[in-house]
Amino acid sequence: MKEIYFITSNKGKVAEAKKKFSEIGVEVVQKNLGYPEIQTEGLEDVALFGAKHVLKKFDKSFILEDAGLFIDALEGFPGVYSAYVFHTIGCKGILQLMEKVDSKNRGATFRSVYAYAKPGNKPKLFVGECPGDISFEEKGDNGFGYDPIFIPKNSEKTFAEMSTVEKNVLSHRGRSLNKLLDFFKNL
Repeated sequence: MKEIYFITSNKGKVAEAKKKFSEIGVEVVQKNLGYPEIQTEGLEDVALFGAKHVLKKFDKSFILEDAGLFIDALEGFPGVYSAYVFHTIGCKGILQLMEKVDSKNRGATFRSVYAYAKPGNKPKLFVGECPGDISFEEKGDNGFGYDPIFIPKNSEKTFAEMSTVEKNVLSHRGRSLNKLLDFFKNL
């Protein structure tokens, strides 16, 4: 079995990737090297900068992923700052910020960018998006991060109310991961 390193400290991301990569006979190995996340508006810039940084100190092929929740009523906030905002105010804080926002204006988009990097080559990026809405309360015990408050379009359940399989079909990360897997299948 082949293996690919996943540069992340997030076990939830690794669990999702392991499930998908196992379908093509690739084992995902978590490696928590850390990398700086630059302050910018685009997830692509963050992922590319992170991949280039890791390439300088790691001599094996790897993937990393950056994601963000872009809420329409909050002018795209928290966006690229999603991890920081989650660790400071969490889902409850986002719901408080949206207390007076009615059901027609709770649109949001989850975005994900996977970077694949191999020593001696330029990193490749794979982008996925999932439109949806912010719920009025936290629901569900599965997943991680903002999953308990995000309802994907054409669903009545939050990501946290779905199994990993259900979530991967709809999610931003599942979509970017599918593009990455297609790339691997054609190697």
